[in-house]
Amino acid sequence: MNSDTILAQSSKLGIQLGLERIQTLLANLNNPQQNYPIIHVAGTNGKGSVCAYLSSILTAAGYKTGRYTSPHFIDWTERITLNETPITNSDLEKYLLQVKQAINTENEPTQFEIITAVAWLYFAEKKVDIAIMEVGLGGRLDATNVCEKALVSIITSIGLDHTEMLGPTLADIAFEKAGILKPQIPSIIGKVPPQAKQVIQQKITELNCPVTWIEPATLHPTKPNTAIYKNIEYPLPLAGDVQLINSAIAIETILNLKQQGWKISQENIIQGIEKTRWPGRIQWVKWRENQLLIDGCHNPDNALALRRYLDSQNINSVNWVIGMMARKDHQAIFQALLRPQDRLYLVPIPDSGSAKPEELLTLAKSLNIPLQESRCFPDLETGLITASQHLDKTTVLCGSLYLIGHFLKANV
Repeated sequence: MNSDTILAQSSKLGIQLGLERIQTLLANLNNPQQNYPIIHVAGTNGKGSVCAYLSSILTAAGYKTGRYTSPHFIDWTERITLNETPITNSDLEKYLLQVKQAINTENEPTQFEIITAVAWLYFAEKKVDIAIMEVGLGGRLDATNVCEKALVSIITSIGLDHTEMLGPTLADIAFEKAGILKPQIPSIIGKVPPQAKQVIQQKITELNCPVTWIEPATLHPTKPNTAIYKNIEYPLPLAGDVQLINSAIAIETILNLKQQGWKISQENIIQGIEKTRWPGRIQWVKWRENQLLIDGCHNPDNALALRRYLDSQNINSVNWVIGMMARKDHQAIFQALLRPQDRLYLVPIPDSGSAKPEELLTLAKSLNIPLQESRCFPDLETGLITASQHLDKTTVLCGSLYLIGHFLKANV
């Protein structure tokens, strides 16, 4: 029985927030999460990039470093890495079977809780020095929020996403994400809206957490793709101005660890950031002899970041190939991205809760943006083929991490 088969058996439960199931499961596994310290990372956007920076820096510093992130693009093994190397398929199957044997059938865990338990167990058995744990959804009731040994708690950003699960307002979402903060544990917070900052500050005061509110790094005045944060000059391997705040969060976290006694040099920081890779986010790829920009861009804040990147590159005319999940703010994403005379090609996301392209097309037309062309296609490949025929504009594929994952996996 392979990993996909094992995990598919648990997919029927869908997304269910709560800690009781994961706590029961981990107790049956002798609580592996208690065996090593973690850095806990929550946020609407940016948490994956921050985890990637941190993992790369700590690996460069010589620490045995685990990293747990979600979702994956091509294979489940991407979610669990040790010193930047994904868990092997055979190890993933082995630990999945071990976790499955520990399940209480009267309190069956979700798919996400099972793969999270695998990460906790794998890192314990590999005796990691530290694990970077990315929250899956929210924070307070997320399956990663079961560890009291956090060295630092991070909230990268707050925006409107997953409102059906986390609540309709920025304050609601901030409350859920602030649920990862722990008494007297240092907290590092990115740029957040005033409504969110008030809620987070209240939690920080209640828990007596030392806090650092992060300002973005600055671009080097003469060196391209280079940033400066607290007199540390470093290359920016990931595109988009959001990496100024994401890299600053990562560096501030490392500086906090140094205050706690961790041995990490400035050279480790620079080398680690330079080696960081985080695919599928404002990434240029070659597709059938054409350059293509891909980006997950699954909520309005992501869309604005992508738009700013295009503007910074003087890309004013785009062939958009877009597929979105049903429960997203489609209108806000369209309004952030679309410009007059763009082309819009709408496609479904395979094997997911995709929005119907026809409904997205109706919505796009109602916004009265004078597009050069707008059409629906039955699949991603057909949409990309049509877009790539129009060389007068840059082609951008975006709208969902699952769509990008399908593109990377199928190499359509």
